[in-house]
Parts: sequence; structure tokens; C-alpha cells
Amino acid sequence: MDSRSLNLRGFAGSAGNIMQGIGGFVFGNENATSSEDSYVERYLDRINNGARAEDRRAAMTELQSLVAESRQAQISVGAIGFPVLLHVLREDREDVELIRGALETLVSSLTPIETSNGPKNEVQPAPMNSDLLSRESENISLLLSLLSEDDFYVRYYTLQLLTALITNSPKRLQEAILSIPRGITVLMDMLMDREVIRNEALLLLTYLTREAEEIKKIVAFEGAFEKIFSIIKEEGGSDGGVVVQDCLELLKNLIRNNASNQILLRETIGYDPLVSILKLRRGSAYNFTQQKTVNLLYALETVELLLISGCEPGKDNSRQANQTAFAQKKILDHLLLLGVESPWAPVAVRCMALRCIGDVVLGNPNNLNLLISRQVGEGPQVESALNAIFRIVLRASLVQEFLAADYVFKCFCEKNPEGQTLLASTVPTTLSLAPVESANLPFGSLLLQALVSFESNGDSETCCRAASVLSLILKDNLHCKEKVLKIEIDALAPSLGPTKEPLLHQIVKYSALISSKISKENQSPSLPKDSAVYLLPLLLRLLVTWLADCPSAVACLLGPPTHLTYFLELVSNENIGVYAQGLTAVVLGECVIYNKTNENGKDQFAIADAISQKVGLTSYFLRFDELAKRFRSLPSASYLHSKPLKRTSTASMIEEPQEEIESEANTLRGESENGNPVILEIFDEEFVSLVRKLETGIREGVMDIFSHTKSKVAVLPAELEQKNGEADGDYVKRLREFVERQCNEMQDLLARNATLAEELVRARGSATLPDSSNKQSTGRERVQSESLRQDFQEATRRIEALKAQNSKLEADAANFKSLALKLESDLKSLSDAYNSLEQANVQLEAEVKSLRNPDLERIIEEAREEAQKETEGELNDLLVCLGQEQSKVERLSARLAELGEDVDKLLEGIGDDAALQDEDEDDE
Repeated sequence: MDSRSLNLRGFAGSAGNIMQGIGGFVFGNENATSSEDSYVERYLDRINNGARAEDRRAAMTELQSLVAESRQAQISVGAIGFPVLLHVLREDREDVELIRGALETLVSSLTPIETSNGPKNEVQPAPMNSDLLSRESENISLLLSLLSEDDFYVRYYTLQLLTALITNSPKRLQEAILSIPRGITVLMDMLMDREVIRNEALLLLTYLTREAEEIKKIVAFEGAFEKIFSIIKEEGGSDGGVVVQDCLELLKNLIRNNASNQILLRETIGYDPLVSILKLRRGSAYNFTQQKTVNLLYALETVELLLISGCEPGKDNSRQANQTAFAQKKILDHLLLLGVESPWAPVAVRCMALRCIGDVVLGNPNNLNLLISRQVGEGPQVESALNAIFRIVLRASLVQEFLAADYVFKCFCEKNPEGQTLLASTVPTTLSLAPVESANLPFGSLLLQALVSFESNGDSETCCRAASVLSLILKDNLHCKEKVLKIEIDALAPSLGPTKEPLLHQIVKYSALISSKISKENQSPSLPKDSAVYLLPLLLRLLVTWLADCPSAVACLLGPPTHLTYFLELVSNENIGVYAQGLTAVVLGECVIYNKTNENGKDQFAIADAISQKVGLTSYFLRFDELAKRFRSLPSASYLHSKPLKRTSTASMIEEPQEEIESEANTLRGESENGNPVILEIFDEEFVSLVRKLETGIREGVMDIFSHTKSKVAVLPAELEQKNGEADGDYVKRLREFVERQCNEMQDLLARNATLAEELVRARGSATLPDSSNKQSTGRERVQSESLRQDFQEATRRIEALKAQNSKLEADAANFKSLALKLESDLKSLSDAYNSLEQANVQLEAEVKSLRNPDLERIIEEAREEAQKETEGELNDLLVCLGQEQSKVERLSARLAELGEDVDKLLEGIGDDAALQDEDEDDE
């Protein structure tokens, strides 16, 4: 008890300043200490120094109640109470009730307290306490060790405490858990505990895996997928409660942007459990509760995450493998039932299911064929899936559902020329405007009926939605463009005009009707309010797509003279919006750069000249600049359908009544251009890229046209012919004057055009066109400027040519120099080798000469004699040694004889041993 008392005195000694500082900052009173502070200190003292266990437990209970109700008490516990409570958790494991109270008190200190009174910017103690508690990884290790306790409430409160910490301090808790051996394993084991603890562990793991990639991998390899789907099955699949939602959220966290976890899921348990969540029984699917709706949305978003491609290496291959695996599980049937055949299903579910259909078939030939072959409906109402989805495009009451169905066709046509051709082949070449029953019509006839619905019944919305699908069919497919270009529409009243009219002309007519209504009245009762926002851009997108790289479509568009006049007026119409004006400018530009006709008044020069005269190049190019600014401010396309669903968004998933749906639709229609979801779909990344590419080509094409003469064929005037009786000298003089006058006029014209084009293109909207009078009065000056500019350019070109020639000569000289050095080095090497050979040859010759010397025999004889003399000398020395040895033997023999030894007997056998030894040596 003494150590605890000492510790508490230390805590209390440092607590005064902390409590005053934090409490004064929060509540505005730095000099007064609230009564809660004294209560907290008293309770902590009883817990730390209490002699009786009952007193300590009672103090813990009172402290917990105070902290759960008072922010000041939370601050005080964070300042001086954490060491005491952690000491209890570490040292008093046997007192289960005290451990429970300590954990519950810690949970209360990390739980925000909502109060109606107080300033809005009042500091919350919970985040500060979380930061204090999570600073030391030992604290997290202590809490994880409590999960192995037998008491249910100890494990339950520990999980609640960890969840509160991850909510307020996610980074620190993630790092701490990763640093603790088997930290994740302990948490995963909690998924197999009792239901309440399992649910808390599930929620904690969901928070842990939101951003931590390492934790995601560990959790996945600890068997998370099997446990998740086991829990979902126990809870009843999509009919289950919020636990199913938490399981699916954890599953999404594990697979989001994580190819390795996706492969692990696909290769271990497969996608059967996920697809089974989406299964609906026909006739029993009318009961969509709020929670079932959320569960289905989470399951669909999980499917979408597995099908979304990205730019990471290998991710596209993973997406295709996922597409194939899903198709094998017949997911298309379940998605069609949810998105197409279940009008009673919530709109959010239908939209998500349609988008998943698009993701399943995107870029996958086998899945595309599956979608083409699918039939929906029952009995006589059976029709192809594509027809049914197209009807949703036309009839959807909410713009989100129209966009979701349109997304299916976008994915179907993306890099699928065979599929585009298949859809275009069903379109008839002629169509009457008379009303026709749309039931059981092929896709092409249904498309044409929708396109002409504007003229037959004034339905502009349906017409523009059909135009959106047609633009997808024509995208980057010249064959389809040419085929659709041949379609002719019968008029309702043949007596008033031509009996047939190309479909392209009808599209131009419908855009003119919409723009005229917008211009007359911003809120026309006969036109939806959103027409100025996206209806006209939808038709203009179709024209932009159709005219791109298709000269025959450009020729058809420019057939009636009124079309060019209409577009010239439309590009200057401020009422139609920036997007419509910009797309109109693109259409006019395509009529210039893709114009191959030589017909007078419809060729490239005539269109460019009409733009210059009626609109002005400055104003015309300004439309591109304004459109580019809007492109930069567009939010991401993922704004529509890629925002991840969160647990907190559950309340917004309640199925709305029809009145609220209509209200929401009106709200969407009133949104600004940049925030409108249809605008975001129209100007997706690919279409924006196409527009920017066309803009570059249009600017260069217009500049090139205005920098050259209209025609290269010269028409000789009659005055060039010599008159009767005119002298040759006078004729030549008159010709010279004519040529000079023509040259001056031509220089004036070229200077004017070139200067005008350069200024306008480079100014990009900031320059102004000069008046025609100013252009005429300054023509000579511009000729001189142009002449000087041409001279300067010519001099510059000559200088550049000389520089290039000089650089080439220098390069050649450097090459020759390096070659000469190399040859010199090679020559030196050869010379050294030759010298070496010469020396070797001289040496060899000397040796040969020495071998051929006539005194050789004399030298050999002398050497022999010298060797013989040396041998005789050595023999003499040997004889002397033997003599000496013989004398020694004789003396030793005499001495031995004196000593009484038998010398002969001793010497017997000595010579034989030596002889035997010599024989052995010879044998060897």
C-alpha cells in the first residue's frame, strides 16, 4: 500500500497544473478547480490506497459513474488516473470485479459526451485521452493480454476500449498492434467467441483494416474470409441484421486495392458465398427491409471492388480472372434479377446491380456473349436482356437509374467493335414517324423509335437518352457510322416537304428545337428544367462522336445550308451553357478538319471563313478555353458510384416514397452543370481526351487554312492578252505593272491572313479582331512587317542550316581525328612488335653461329680432360680416406685382441650384410 500511496502523491503533485491548464482551456476558468476534480482525486486515492477490496470496488464504481457524465472528470482521469487504472489491470487480475470497473471507467473516459449547452468549438476530452493512453505500446499489449481472461465482461469491455482507441487514434493503435507478437491473431480468435464479443471484435477489425495494408494481409491469412462468410451464413445472408453489414464492410476493406487478398479469396473459398448473398427467390423478393437493402448494397459494392480495373501492374489480369470466376457462378442471372426484373427493389439496389452488370462484361468477350444471350421476364413478356436494359434507359424516373443502365451499354461497347456492329445491324434503314407498338421490337427499331419520339410526341428526354446510347454504338467505329448514316426517317406530312430525311438531319433538328425553347424561356413549362444542363449536350455529344474521322457524316451534315447557319448562331448563344457552346464549337471544327468536299460554299475554306465572319475567331476559340476550364473543375467520375458505403450511412438507405423520389429528382435537375451527374457521365475521361485532341487539330487546321490561299489554280484575266496594234514594249510594261499590282495585293492578303490567324490562335481569347478599315489602312505596313519577318525567318533558316552543316563538319573532323589516333596507335603497336621480332631473330642467329663454331670439338675435349682431372683428384682423396680408416681398424683390432676378444669372430658377416644391402638396392 505504501508504494501505491507514494505513486498517487506523485500523480497528484503533477496533476494540479495539468488539470488547471486543460480545464481552463476547455471551460474558460484557469483559477478554479471544479468539484469533479477533487472527487476524481479522492476516488483514485481510495482505489490506490484502499485497505479493503470492497472499498476499492465501490470507489471504482463511483468513479466510473462520474466519468460517464462529466467532461471535467474525463479530463482529470486522463491527467492523473490512467496510471492508477493501468496498475489495477496489471496487478489485480484476481479481482475480476475491480478489473471490470477499471475497464469500464477507461471506456467512459474515451467516450464523447454530447451536451446541448456549451460552445460549439469546445474541446472533447475523449480524443486527448485516447492519445495519452495509446502513446505507450505496453498499454496496448496489456489490453490484448486481457482478451485471454475467462470472464466474459473483461473481454467485452476490453474490446470496447480498443474500439474507442481505434476510433480516436487509428494510426497509433495500428502501429502498436503490429508491433505486438500475435496481436492480430488474438483479435481473430475473438471472432469464434460468444456472439456479443464476436460482434465487437468484428467492428474492431473493421476499423483496423480500413487503411493499414499490412494488417489487411495478416487478417486475410489468419482465415478471415472463412470466418466472415461463416458468420454471414449463420446470420441469414442478406436477410440478416447489422452483423452481416459489418462482415461485408470488413470484407470490402480486405479486398479494396489489394490484389493478393483478392487472389487468396478467389483461390481458397471462391465467390460462391458472396454470390449466394445476392440470390433472390422469384415471387418472394417484395420484402426489402432497410437492413436488407443495406446488406445487398454492401454485397454489390464488394462485387464492384473485385471487378474494378486499375493502373497497378497485374491488376487488370486479376480483374479478368474475377470476371471469369463470377460468370461461372452465374452472377449475371442474379444481377439481372436485381437490376432489371425487380422494379419493386429499392432504386439504390437496382442502380448498383446495373453497374455491376457493366463491370462484369467490360472487356471480356465471353461475358459479353453471355449478356447477349440472356433473356429476362416470364411467359409472353420475355425479351433480351439488352432490350430490357435499354427500356430502363428510356423510362427510368430517376436520373441515377438512367445513368446506371447507360453505363451497361458503355461497358458493352467499350473496345467491342463486334458488339457495336451487332447492335447497329438491328437498326432498320427506314422508319416512319407514325406511332408503332414498341412491344417485342428488336433493339435497333426500339432505338429509332426513341430517337424520333421528340417529333412524334414531344418527348425530349427519351430522345436524348437514346442519343446517348447511339453515341456509344458509334464511338470509334467507322462502319457503324456509315451504316447509321444511311438511315432515313419518313415525314408525318409528305405534302409539306421531302418524304424522307436522314437521321443525322433529324438529330440536328431536335437540337435546334431544344435550343430554341431554352432561348425563349429559361423555365419553359413544356421542357424539363434540366434540359439546359444535359439534354442539349447529350445530342451534341452524339454529333461530335459521329463526325469524328467520318468525312461522309460531315458532308451529310452540311447538306442543308441552314445547318451551318444554325451552328454558327448556337455557338454564340449564351443561354445554352458553357458545355453546349463548347461542343458546338467542336462540331464546327470537325466540319473544317474532316471536310473532304470541294463543293463551293461547303469546303474547308468556306466553313472557316464563315466562322471568322459570323462568330469571329477570337470568340470561337474562347469557347474552347471556357470548356477547358470546366474540364479542370469537373469532379471525379467516381463521385457517382465509387464512394464507399459506411456504417453511418445506414439511415439513408430507407426506401423513399414516390413523392420523395420525385423531389430528389427535381433537386438533381436543378444542380449546376459541374455537379449534375449526367454531365459527369457525358464528360468522362475518354470523351474529354477526344475533345482535347479535336481542339488541337481544329486550331492547327484553322491556322493552316488562313495561312494559305484558297485555290492553287490561277485564272488568267483578259487584260493579260496583247491588244491589237499594241507595241511589244507597251505590252511588256503593262504586264509588269499588272504583276506588281497583283504581287502587292497578294502580299497584303497573305500578311493579313497569317497575322490574323497567328494573333487569334496565340491570344486564346485575350486578343481582339482589328476592324476592316484598320486592316486596309495598315496593309502596307503589314506587308513590310511580313516581308521583314520572312527575311528574318529566311536568315534564321540559313543560319540554322549553316550551324547544322558546321556541326556536321565538326563531327566529321572529330571522327577523322579519332580514326587517325587509332591508326597511329595501331602503327606504333606494329612497330614495337617488329622490333621485338628483330631482336629475337638476332639472338637466334647468334646462337646458331655459336653452335656452328669449328673450335667446338677442342672445347669439348678440354671439358672432358678437366672433368677427368677432377675425377682423379676425388679418387685420390677417397683412397687416402680408406687408408686412414684401415689404420683405425688395425689399431682397434689390436686393442680388442689385447682385451681378449676374438676379432675374427666379430668381423664375421660384416661384408655379407653390405653385399645383401647392395643387392636389395639393385632390385629396387
